[in-house]
Amino acid sequence: MQTHRTMANHSFEMLANSKDFLSIVLNNINSCVLLLDRHLQLQAFNNAIRTIFPHNSTEDIHYMRCGEAIGCAYQIEEAKDCGKTSKCSTCELRLAGMESYLNNTEILREHIVRPFFNQNKEREMKTLQFSTRGFHFQHERYIIMIIEDISAFQKNSTVTA
Repeated sequence: MQTHRTMANHSFEMLANSKDFLSIVLNNINSCVLLLDRHLQLQAFNNAIRTIFPHNSTEDIHYMRCGEAIGCAYQIEEAKDCGKTSKCSTCELRLAGMESYLNNTEILREHIVRPFFNQNKEREMKTLQFSTRGFHFQHERYIIMIIEDISAFQKNSTVTA
């Protein structure tokens, strides 16, 4: 039994040369995984972005700024670029991403409640849990942001409380 347990505890290093496997794993995670550059532009993302943030479900969102890609209500309503709205200076997602990028700070399981637009172009409030971390790859610095929609969980816990 011990041998089986040891064999099952493999590091992801063994998959370093398997882009297909890593892509399959990432696209089967229910959390939205975003790879952002210093401008908070999407360099890569998994499929969960389309279910958690369906605002741009049919558009190519590569290289969009984070708020534009996820349907930030402030960015849409003010018709300004992500990073230039009246709310950007206090946006927890933006601040966490920049903190991780600039200071190599790991932000873990923070919560926010914010309005986003859905696929029907309707404004809806979402409760999100997110984490960010900066890292280097091929002489460039990136941010990984992981976002979970916990809105349903929050509603259920409010009802039973």
